[in-house]
Amino acid sequence: MLDILAITTPIFAIIGLGYLARAGRIIGHEPLQGIGIFVMYFALPALVIRALTQNPLGEVFDPDYLLAYGAGSLVVFALGLAFTLGLEHKPLGTGAIQALGMSASNSGFIGYPVAAMVLGSPAAMFLALNMLIENLLIIPLALTLAELGRQTGNGFRGTLHQTALRLVRNPVLIGLLIGVLLAVMGRPIPAPLAKAIDMLAGAAGPAALFVIGGSLYGLRPKGMVRDMGQIAIGKLVLHPLAVFGIFLLLPDIDPLLLTGALLFACAPMISVYPIFGQRFGLSDITAAALMVSTLGSFVTISLVLWLMRHSGLFALSSG
Repeated sequence: MLDILAITTPIFAIIGLGYLARAGRIIGHEPLQGIGIFVMYFALPALVIRALTQNPLGEVFDPDYLLAYGAGSLVVFALGLAFTLGLEHKPLGTGAIQALGMSASNSGFIGYPVAAMVLGSPAAMFLALNMLIENLLIIPLALTLAELGRQTGNGFRGTLHQTALRLVRNPVLIGLLIGVLLAVMGRPIPAPLAKAIDMLAGAAGPAALFVIGGSLYGLRPKGMVRDMGQIAIGKLVLHPLAVFGIFLLLPDIDPLLLTGALLFACAPMISVYPIFGQRFGLSDITAAALMVSTLGSFVTISLVLWLMRHSGLFALSSG
C-alpha cells in the first residue's frame, strides 16, 4: 500500500497546495485563472504535440483504444442521460450536462499526472487519444443536446454550427492538429523549438494540479447531495467500470492500453465542467460535483492502483 500512496500522495499534495494558496490568500482568483490559461493554451497543447511527434503516428492512434474508451464513455453518457430524463424527468439540457460530468474525464489536469507517475512516457500518448475522444465526441455531443434543450430557436443545424465554432477555437484541438501535421510530415522539430515544447509540456502536470486545488477553494455543496452524488458516482465508479468492461470484450487485451484507459477513466470530470454548467443554469451543482469528485478520486484512484497491483491484467508489477 505504501507504493500506492507514493504515487497518489504527491499528486494530491500539489492539489492541496493550490487549495492552501487560495485559502491563505497567497494567490488570488485572477492569478489562478492566469495559470489555468497558461496550462490550457500552452502547456497542454505542447504536451499533445510532444506525444504525437515522439513516436510514429501509427503507434499513437490506436484504433482499439479509441473504440473501447470511446464506447465506454458513450455507454455512461447514455445511461446518465436516460436516468435523468426517464426516471427523474429533468429537462434535456440538465440531463446532457449531468451525463457530461459522468463520462468526460479530467484527462489533462489529473488523468495525465496520475498516468505519468504510473506509466511514464506512454501517458502522453493516452492523453492525446483521450483528448480526441473527449473533444470530438463526448463534449460536442453533450453541448449539442444541451443547446437543443434550451430551445434557443437556432435549430439543430444552427446548434451544430455554434458547437463547431467553439471546437475549432479549442487550443487542445489546435495542438492535436499541429501534432498530427508534424507527425505526417515526418520532419524533426528544430532543436530550440523542441526544447521549448518539452519545457512547456513538463509544466502541464504540476501547474494543472495546482489550479485544480485552488479552484476547489470556496466551493460549497449547499444541499445538492442527491444530484452531486449521482454525478460523482457515475464518474468515479460507473465510467471506469464501463471502460474496463468494454476493454474485456476485445479479443486481445494489451495490458498497457487497459492500464492507461482505466487510469484516465478514474479521474474526476473535466475541470471546465462548472463553466459548461453555468451556461445552462447549473453552476452550483456542477461546481459541487467537481469538488466532491476531485476529493473522492483520491480514494478511488488509490483503490484502483491497489487492485492493479494484485491483478495480472495490467502493465504493473504485482509487488
